[in-house]
Amino acid sequence: MPVENATEYEPSPWEPIATQVDQYLGTGGQEGGLMEGFPCVILETVGRKSEKLRRTPLIRVHDGDYLVVASMGGADQHPQWYPNLIDDPDVAVYDGAERHLVRARTASPEEKAERWAAATAVYPPYDDYQASTERDIPLVVLETR
Repeated sequence: MPVENATEYEPSPWEPIATQVDQYLGTGGQEGGLMEGFPCVILETVGRKSEKLRRTPLIRVHDGDYLVVASMGGADQHPQWYPNLIDDPDVAVYDGAERHLVRARTASPEEKAERWAAATAVYPPYDDYQASTERDIPLVVLETR
């Protein structure tokens, strides 16, 4: 179900994330707009099982498209939002007060090699995260629909 068809929002069970999302959306990104000191966006997906809206703050990377990195801090598993957008790639991204409907796709290995530097230029720890896991951390391209 595309995000524009979902009607019920389910906040993150982790209170700091739920609070940050509320602050961000309530102030157009003026509050809650930083993650670890870096600007962020809010990725909006639909839960593949719950069919409820899910919102996740992620580091803001923009190189003509929005790019999000499914790093989960270098963990060996994907973050929960990643399978949601694989199941339904019609998602949204909040950048400040603007909401953009986008279609998500995982960058191919060749495209990731070309665009990874855009992500690490904004948030250098992504290189450390990739080095700390055998999992290939997905770089996700969010293209305007």
